[in-house]
Amino acid sequence: MKTLSQPLFQISSAKFVVCENPKISHRKRIESTVEFNEKPKNLSWFASLPSCQVIHKSLPLVVSVSLLLSASPAKAGIMSGFPGLESIPGPQLPQIDFLNRINEENQKKYAEADAKFKSSPILKELLERSKLKKEKNRQEIQDKYCLRGAEWGVGDCSAEGMSPEDRENFIAMLKQKAGMK
Repeated sequence: MKTLSQPLFQISSAKFVVCENPKISHRKRIESTVEFNEKPKNLSWFASLPSCQVIHKSLPLVVSVSLLLSASPAKAGIMSGFPGLESIPGPQLPQIDFLNRINEENQKKYAEADAKFKSSPILKELLERSKLKKEKNRQEIQDKYCLRGAEWGVGDCSAEGMSPEDRENFIAMLKQKAGMK
């Protein structure tokens, strides 16, 4: 098993071509040997060269991408496959008789109160009123949409084929039904 202190790969030293100096006529390459974990020496002067600026700015990105692509997946270790504390049943609590009896009595009281409320005449009356209001509201909305369709000349209540006098009478009847006049 690998320990975390060991690196995934080792780079002891490498020779990098930093850039080419375009001002030198014989195109001499500027090379530098860089040790891993060591800061390069005397390379700050090349950052001002125009051909090196792109390389200088994109080098960290290239190194980061190469490290990401070459990295091996991490291992979860001891906790992998462990379902968690939620899956372990807790200890059985002691049962206290008088608390169990009180709980059962309360459950019976609640069930009786629910049954009594559901069968009460007040609840039945309120439910009936609610159904009637729902139907009334649905009909009012339908009448308003019918009136709008007649005025605009669209939909089931369209008055397109009627004479102007019949159309006015029809719209007046719809307005009276909708409660607008």
